[in-house]
Amino acid sequence: MSAEFLCETVAAEHPDFLRDESRRTGTAAALVQPRNEAEVCAALALARERAWPITVQGGRTGITGGAVPEGGLIINLARMNRVLGLRRDTTGQFVLKVQPGVVLQDLRRLLHTREFSTTGWEPSSLVALEALRAAPPQCFVPDPTETTATLGGMAACNASGACTFRYGATRGYIAGLRLMLADGDVLVLQRGGAHAQDREFTLLTENQQRLVGHVPDYALPRVKNAAGYFAAPDMDLLDLVIGSEGTLGLVTELDVKLLPAPGARWGLMAFFPDQAAAVRFVHGARAADEDRLVALEFFDARALELLRRVRPRMVSLLALPEIPAQFHSAVYAELHASDEEGAGEGAAVIAEIMTASGGNEEAAWLASNEHDMERFKAFRHALPEAVNSLIDERRRTEPTLTKLGTDMAVPDAQLGAILERYACDLAAAGLDYVIFGHIGNNHLHVNILPSSKADYQCGRELYLAWAREVVGWGGTVAAEHGIGKLKAPMLEIMFGTAGTAAMRAVKRVFDPEGRMSPGNLFPKAGMAS
Repeated sequence: MSAEFLCETVAAEHPDFLRDESRRTGTAAALVQPRNEAEVCAALALARERAWPITVQGGRTGITGGAVPEGGLIINLARMNRVLGLRRDTTGQFVLKVQPGVVLQDLRRLLHTREFSTTGWEPSSLVALEALRAAPPQCFVPDPTETTATLGGMAACNASGACTFRYGATRGYIAGLRLMLADGDVLVLQRGGAHAQDREFTLLTENQQRLVGHVPDYALPRVKNAAGYFAAPDMDLLDLVIGSEGTLGLVTELDVKLLPAPGARWGLMAFFPDQAAAVRFVHGARAADEDRLVALEFFDARALELLRRVRPRMVSLLALPEIPAQFHSAVYAELHASDEEGAGEGAAVIAEIMTASGGNEEAAWLASNEHDMERFKAFRHALPEAVNSLIDERRRTEPTLTKLGTDMAVPDAQLGAILERYACDLAAAGLDYVIFGHIGNNHLHVNILPSSKADYQCGRELYLAWAREVVGWGGTVAAEHGIGKLKAPMLEIMFGTAGTAAMRAVKRVFDPEGRMSPGNLFPKAGMAS
């Protein structure tokens, strides 16, 4: 292993690689930052030689501790950040081949300029690039809040975001990948290329190793979900890897699908006198089947009040009007259309539903150009920033404090009920909190803001109780951020002992020694079973 790529004094020289956005900190014996598949293979050989566990990292933007090492070797893929080629599939759709360290915001910039570095590209890719330059603008639609996420990390966690309401999560935009196993062998998977036979599967690696296993028998919830291994009869086995959080192997290449970019993007921020009116608006907007509607984002009364408090010191908020003091809740609606006329028509439909639901048309904010849309995006991102800032202030007196954020989603019929449950339980416990998130998917983040360790423990007990109720309703404990290490105890709440045992059995097929991302999905002790 080249010294250029190996550091064995991680804590002293590279402490940032010991943590992610969960604010959890780990330990590691060494760090390697490969630039290509051969260097990844060499790193895995070193880990086998020294019996090290392996933690795979991308941009470390996750909030569940999945990229936080628990000893052993960190393989950080940020330097594997090249676009390797381009093709058109049988439907004419453009598909980019990329390394896993390509950053989402960089990909968006490249798609905007279409000025790719083509060093090493095959002639067929150069032909496809000329077609891309002649075609209408293209985009990669998955939209996690943190645009410094890497594509490999997005695939590992099946990342999603606000526009998942219309477009779905990352899984739908992965056409293929190369997965390097802990033993250095490689599994190549292409969409449509390998399926389970009912629940049984057999895969053949490049070294002719047969991977034989059983897809778990559990039924996935019929809601937005990022918890555990994807499982279904006769499933495309590419989907088993997507969302597996680094526990099966390490992705070294991805084929990602592009879509034509919308010609117009508009946004509407609607304010309501109470939460019930906001929920009526959400139900009404969804029932309208308005296909230009791509996102519905919720802000509760406490979230709006926090934004009012921090507005004087946040430039992104000063660029917008003051939040009307008389309103209780807000919902942001985003619309995409082929042209401005279509976006305006869609906004008119949503505005009618807003007023019929109790919203105030005069107080609403409208964005009909890219500049205003960027300001709305800054407004939405200001809330988690304000929450993190508040927690940082409280950590000055209680250094071990962290926020406690939920990531659950429920079926449509339970949206009002779960909001009422959150409010009642939090009021009874006397906890500080804000609620916001992807209400179009019934996926809300309760951010509990503890002032003491006792507050944190109380909030955690509420979270576990809510998880049991949500699962009983047919919901999920993790709708977009995955399980990682922080939520590993919740996997059994959702899938039961048999379900988690079935997932562990799948992991043993791919990773018999249990060295890939130990602690993710399953508590480390559970891997012995």
